[in-house]
Amino acid sequence: MAPTLDHVFAALSDPTRRAILAMLLEDDMAVTDVADPFEMSLAAISKHLTILATAGLISQEKRGRVKWCKLEPAALREASVWMQGFGQFEAVNLDDFERFLAAELGEAQDGQPDDINDGAADDASDPETQDDRSRA
Repeated sequence: MAPTLDHVFAALSDPTRRAILAMLLEDDMAVTDVADPFEMSLAAISKHLTILATAGLISQEKRGRVKWCKLEPAALREASVWMQGFGQFEAVNLDDFERFLAAELGEAQDGQPDDINDGAADDASDPETQDDRSRA
């Protein structure tokens, strides 16, 4: 069965599997070496490795008595191409957005009464509201 985009994203959804992929960026590793930094059983790591292999993100081969894992970066190509389709949207500059909001909110406050403050002022003159506050 060929890996699908769904398999790739499902495999990438787990932080342990992403950490394993990051480790494999540096070099091929034996399964026991992959398991060392994690506080989980070798069986649990093997399940993570199976999911990564099913997604085509890693390959595994036996060399002597040791099972080795190798990153397969080409498997990310389809996911990368899919995500690049969203690259047509320009990234939002949060500083510019904050200045825009400040300018817009400043104009709204200067040009129109603030509904929240007006409501608070009305509450202050309303005897029923004052009674409710004193009970709370």
